Formats: sequence, C-alpha cells, structure tokens
Amino acid sequence: MAAYARVFLAACIASATLVSALGLGGVARAFDGADKATASTVAVKPLEIFKNPRQALQSALESYNAGNPASVDALKYAAAGGESLARWKLGRMYADGDGVPRDDYKAYRYFLEIVDTYDEDTANWREKSVVASAFVAVGLFNLKGIPGDKLQADPEEALRLFLYAATRFSDSNAQYQLARLYHDGAPGVPKSRMQAARWLNLAAEKNHVESQALLGQMLFTGDGVPAQRARGLMWMALAREGAAGKTQDWIQTQYEKAIGAANDNDRQAALVYLEDHVKRRY
Repeated sequence: MAAYARVFLAACIASATLVSALGLGGVARAFDGADKATASTVAVKPLEIFKNPRQALQSALESYNAGNPASVDALKYAAAGGESLARWKLGRMYADGDGVPRDDYKAYRYFLEIVDTYDEDTANWREKSVVASAFVAVGLFNLKGIPGDKLQADPEEALRLFLYAATRFSDSNAQYQLARLYHDGAPGVPKSRMQAARWLNLAAEKNHVESQALLGQMLFTGDGVPAQRARGLMWMALAREGAAGKTQDWIQTQYEKAIGAANDNDRQAALVYLEDHVKRRY
C-alpha cells in the first residue's frame, strides 16, 4: 500500500469517529416530447455596460464570489446570449429563492434551456458538470411536477433524463436519482431493487454520500438484494462520516439503527472491508 494510503487508513481506524461508527473499541435534443417554453423566448435588453454575454456573466460571477448579490439583469443578458453557466445560476437562484423570489417554474425553464440546447457534437466539456446538473434538475421537476398546472408529473421523462446524465456524464447525482426511481418505483417505472443497487454502487464509489447510505441499508437488510451485512455496514459508516447538515440527518439515524442490530462479526468484517476500500482508492 502506498505511504499515503497507510497514513489515511491508520487515521481512519484510529479516529474516534470512524472506529465508533463501526462499533469497535467502545438527450438533450434526443428527448422529443411536448413543446416546452424556454426562458429566453422573451428578449432581454442588452446592458450597455457589457460588451457581450460572456463579459456580463463574468461580472455577475465576480460580484457573487466577492460576497455581493449577483446581478440578475447581467445573468439574464448572459443567459439570453447562450451562456449555460448563467442559465444554470439563474435556475439555482429561482429554485432556492437566492436573491430573487422563489419560482420553480422559472427555475425549470432556465434548466430546460441548457438541456434543450445541448449538442453532443459541439459540447464544451468544461461545462460538463453544469449540463449534467441541469439534466438532473429538469428530471426532478418532471418527476414531481410543478403545482398550478405549470408542469405535469412525468416519471418516464424523468427516467430518461436521469439515465442520460448517469450514462453520458457518469454523474453521481444522476446515478443516485436514477437508483431512487428504480428503488421506489413510479407510474411507468416499475421497481427494480437490483437495478437500483447497481446504480447506487457506481455513485457510492464516487463518494456520493446518499448513495453510500442507501446502498449500505439495502445490503445490510437484504432489501431486494442478497444480504451482505458487513459490507452494508461499511457503506453506512462511510456515509455517516461524509454526511453534513440537517438535510442528511436521516443518514445518522439509519446508521444508528443498523449498528444497534449488528454483531461483533459484522463490525470486525466491516473494518476489513473498509481497509480494502481505502487500498483500492489510494
């Protein structure tokens, strides 16, 4: 094992957090569907202070990174000029109510513009993460719909979007959302726990915390897959270490339930799996 891996593994095993965690030592264009409106159908008047959309985007991002509100007008100008990052930023702002009133439909339309204008043959791969994130966002809006008859729920369209981003971009969040859809099922999308586990494994290997947690739970309990209690415990322990914020409190709760049901053999074997996992990664 490389020196770095030995140090990392030793730190993991010696740390109170991980040892205690184990209980030891104490489409884009291909999606042909209904005609959908896009955010740039209404022309945005160019701002005279900017020479072009790229400059407007740069100015807005510099302001935001400096701790100031991003200029919505500058971003809209950049988005109308075809800047994917501006469209993505506006989508996130409207989805989160960050500096603008929350508006899911406006968020959806900006994300949709990225999806609808994506072309594999001319794509800028520096924007890979932005495009993948937009596919996932549009997929989630299609999965749940938008109230007020603005967007009807369409789980099959969500499946196509998640699948595209999961395969084309190998995006871990897309792989997780795809797995959840297979795990939970939806109209037009039959449950398949084995499919869910396969996609979760791909995302878990990329350190996607939610995927590690759900895969761990499935393996520990034998939820639609052959039970592997120690391996499941390992994934849940890793997820517990990586979890952050109240939105991931369920990971801690799930882990505590599993560790309470684990025996000494489960815990000892989980540590062996952890050691092997670290060796493979480093």
